[in-house]
Amino acid sequence: MERLWSPWRIGYVSDSPSSECADDCIFCANPQEGDDEKLLILHRGRSAYIMMNLYPYNNGHLMICPFRHVSELGELEQAEVMELMELSVLGIEALKREMKPAGFNLGINLGKTAGAGFAGHLHLHIVPRWEGDTNFMPVLADTKVIAENLKAAYKRLYGSIQNILAGQ
Repeated sequence: MERLWSPWRIGYVSDSPSSECADDCIFCANPQEGDDEKLLILHRGRSAYIMMNLYPYNNGHLMICPFRHVSELGELEQAEVMELMELSVLGIEALKREMKPAGFNLGINLGKTAGAGFAGHLHLHIVPRWEGDTNFMPVLADTKVIAENLKAAYKRLYGSIQNILAGQ
């Protein structure tokens, strides 16, 4: 098996907060700030919310986050688990309508060793995928090509989620 090394990510991965809610936990702080568009929060549910990833792997990369600061799946209440899945379905539907990806990667990185950038606050990633969306840029130029401005993608996905929730 060949390996693709990405040493530029070590700073992001190694600077994660502890499992106790710290002042710098973005998943706790962002919903409290109140400026959803600025913070890329697309939808707030009862116990969880959908936000766009500020450092996306692909255009439209979403994260589903519980409001409560928990680091393990077993710490979630049944209603929180259900809402994480319901919001995942909602996010995927919005991505299908607006960006028409060929597939998706869904994942939760539990713990720093598993790749969690914020190990203290569990969150589910939804990464839309297209045929040929990987290329030479990250390897040769240390650059990831994102096809759309985050604010433009936010407006499209926000509108799509509102339409879905309105039954349109």
